[in-house]
Parts: sequence; structure tokens; C-alpha cells
Amino acid sequence: MSFRRGVVRQSKFRHVFAQAWKTEHCIDDVRVSRVTWDSPLCAVNPKFIAVIIEAGGGGAFLVLPLSKSGRIDQSCPTVCGHAAPVLDIQWSPHDDNIIASASEDCTIKVWHIPDGGLTSPMTDAIVTLEGHSKRVGILAWHPSALNILLTAGCDNVICVWNVGTGELVYQLTDTHPDLIYSVSWNKDGSAVCTVCKDKALRVIDPRRGTVLKVREKVHDGTRPMRAVFLSDGKILTTGFSRMSERQLALWDMSDLSEPMAVQEMDTSNGVLLPFYDPDTNMVYLCGKGDCTIRYFEVTDESPYVHFLSLYSSKEPQRGAGFLSKRGVDVNKCEIARFYKLHERKVEPISMTVPRKSDLFQGDLYPDTAGLEPSLLADEWIAGQDAAPLLVSLSGGYTAPPAKHRDTLRSKPRLVSQDSGSGAASPTAGSVTTPTFSPSPAARESEEESPLPRVSMRETDGNSERPKKEDDLLNELLTEMKALRAVVLAQSQRIELLERQLARIEDGDV
Repeated sequence: MSFRRGVVRQSKFRHVFAQAWKTEHCIDDVRVSRVTWDSPLCAVNPKFIAVIIEAGGGGAFLVLPLSKSGRIDQSCPTVCGHAAPVLDIQWSPHDDNIIASASEDCTIKVWHIPDGGLTSPMTDAIVTLEGHSKRVGILAWHPSALNILLTAGCDNVICVWNVGTGELVYQLTDTHPDLIYSVSWNKDGSAVCTVCKDKALRVIDPRRGTVLKVREKVHDGTRPMRAVFLSDGKILTTGFSRMSERQLALWDMSDLSEPMAVQEMDTSNGVLLPFYDPDTNMVYLCGKGDCTIRYFEVTDESPYVHFLSLYSSKEPQRGAGFLSKRGVDVNKCEIARFYKLHERKVEPISMTVPRKSDLFQGDLYPDTAGLEPSLLADEWIAGQDAAPLLVSLSGGYTAPPAKHRDTLRSKPRLVSQDSGSGAASPTAGSVTTPTFSPSPAARESEEESPLPRVSMRETDGNSERPKKEDDLLNELLTEMKALRAVVLAQSQRIELLERQLARIEDGDV
């Protein structure tokens, strides 16, 4: 089924318009990487923008505070610890200072960027993950479980890591017969969808290593495809028709026999990179080498995928970064922001709903995913699933202080310098690889240690004392609950490993 731009319908996003920022707010003299890999080459969060750049003798990417603009000096420090070009970078959804990078040198590295940005070149990662035999080009952080990172390489293998321990927890070696083009987690992180050079769409349970659903020939063309899970469980794919026309298709997980909708666009050969906003259910298509960004709204009404508009400019894009909703300007009804990569420039582009009121527009900004993870890594490994924890954007977003959650923030035992270099010393209680990280229990007690020192004396007298005591009690109960969950998860993990060991000893494997 093919459809063109349809009838006029009611939607608060129908008049969304894109506007490029003025020249003085762009970032100039950025030597954007010329690598031929089809990744966005850019990653953005409310604190930083990271861009993969040209680098002699290895791989590097630039990290700048989001407020930075103007010309970038060639001596500006970079993250440059890879031995070959960097192919993909992704910020952690649960810590705005943590970024992962994947490289042609077959490794994945995780870095801690200090507040304010780099003051000297960063060469030592806090974690280096080694398990792929060929270059690694795809990174995907788990949406709700802390420190779970999925990677895919040109060895056709998918790896799932616990970054907090450096442990390879799952490795899927037989699910793909050819090069993997893209991987996307579903909303609660219980499954991933992938597209591959064999033209098939697969839905996979990464913990069991099983393929749940397969659809052969999602798109007939031979050019690379992309797939992204939508928040309601549907899957959106981009690819090429047999006649080399670029296509967008929507699939229902319960029945992959036919697409719910197909839209054909043009005959350009640039791969369409989909950027999905789960809060508004909008999809932005940004093609490499294109001068345009198309945007659509996905609804439950036929024809399901509704073309909204198209942003067009004179210069083609080398890649693009998509800012998480926590970073947009809610006072200006900005619902999305792109950072478009030119050959030597980074240009912000705002997507805005035209409204006259200065009041917070609650219908444009439903609660969005915050920094607090729903699960610890061990809880997810033990079989638990949970959707991301949401926060309100009313009045703009401010990050809460770190609580009991296990993070990769710079701490004396994890990072020896504020630049993120150095290694951790072993800590009793770590799961498998204690050199990378203290155990979750140790981290939690470390995070919570200041609590007993909370002063009970307030300027309002004794009226505030019960509230402080309640807060302290709630914090301690929360910590106890988290520790119990960790103990349970570790017990289940030990049982699983013991069963696997018994099978090996019995000759079943």
C-alpha cells in the first residue's frame, strides 16, 4: 500500500516549522569525519555535543559544552584514545557525563567527560570493552537499565555488556548471517529489532538469544536499511524499493506479513536515518547527503504515518545529532532540536510549534524519560523489565542530585583524575571484573554515606524536623530495597551460571 500526502486532519503538530539558528550560534571550523560508515557522526544531550572528527593516526571525537558557539581552535582537546577511526558515539541516557564510542579498532570505550568539557586531550577511557573480532559500528544504550550497552560489529555479532563491571553478559553469534545495519531497543528494553544486509527485519530477545519474529525482504532494494521501535511496539523502517526509491514503512509486531503503511519519497541514494521522539510520536528522517529533513506523525488512524512538512536548506548534511527532550526550550514551544553537520560547521535547527501563549504548553510536553534508571544492570540481567522513569518538563528540566543508583561518575576508586583517565582498584563484592567498578552495593553505600550527616536543625524550628526524619527514612528504605534487588539478581545469576556449568560438565554443550 502506498500513499501520498493526504487530507487535512487535526493535529497540534501539523504546523511544526523548522528554523536554523543564526550564524553566530553555530560552531565553526569543525573537521567532520569523512568516514563512509552510515552513522549520524554526532551525539547530543542537555550538557554536551559530541562530533566524530578527522584525526591522523587513530580515531577522535570532539566534545563541547552545548552552549559553545563560534570558531573552534585546532588545538581544542579531543577524546582520542582509539587506534582507528571512530564509527559511532552515544551518550548514556542515565548520566549526561558518560559517552560510549565504537571504532574500527574492534573496541568500545566508555568515557567520563568532566563538567565544563575537556581541558586536555583524553586518551584513557574508564572502561574498554573487547569482544568483537571486526570493526564495531553500532551502539545502543538500554533505555531503562543502568549501564547496559548493546554493540554490533561487522563480525555480524551482537554483544550486550554490563559497563559497570566490564562484563560481556550476552553474545548473539548466530542470529544474523550478514552485516547488521541497525539495532533499536523497545520501550522497556525487553527486546531489540534489527535489520540486516539479508533484507530481513528481526525481533530478538537478547537475554535468551532467540529470534521472536522475522520478516524477510522488508524493503526490496539492496541499499542499507534502518529500523526503530516505536513506543507502542510498532516498528518503523527506512530502505529502498526495487527501483531505488527511498521508502518509509510501518510494521505491526503482531503481524509482519504486510506493512501497515508504505511511503515512497525520492530516488536519492543517501541512507535515511530515522530519529524518533516517543513523547510526540513524531519521526524525523535525515538523509546523509540530503539538504532536507522530513518529519512525520505516527497515529492509530489510517494511513498511520502522516507527512507533516519538510525542512530544506542549501547545503547537504554529513550527519546530525538529535537533542533529547530534556534539553529543548519549553518556553519557546521547541519540541525537537537537530545539530546538522556540514563539512566544517555544526548548525542547530529548532523544530517549533507556533503558539502565542507564554505559558507552559502541557499538551506539547508530556512527561519524558529522565536520568534516573528504572533498573540496575543486575536486575535486568535477572529478567526484570521496566519502562523508563518519567519527569515533568514544566518550567524546564533540571537534573536531580545523584541518589543511590550505581553510576559511572568520576569517583576516587573508579577514575584517578577528573579528566576521566586512570583505572579503578579492585573492590570486594564486584560481580566479575572488579578492576572496572565497585559493586552496586558499595556504590550505593558510597552515594548514601552523607545522609546521616543531614542536619535536623532548620530555620523554622522543630516544624521541619519530622519532614527531615521522614526524608532520611525514605532514603534508607529505598537503599535497602535496591540492595535486596541486587542480592536477588546476583543469586539468580549464580544459579544460571551453575546450571550452564553443569550442562558443560555433562557434555550437553
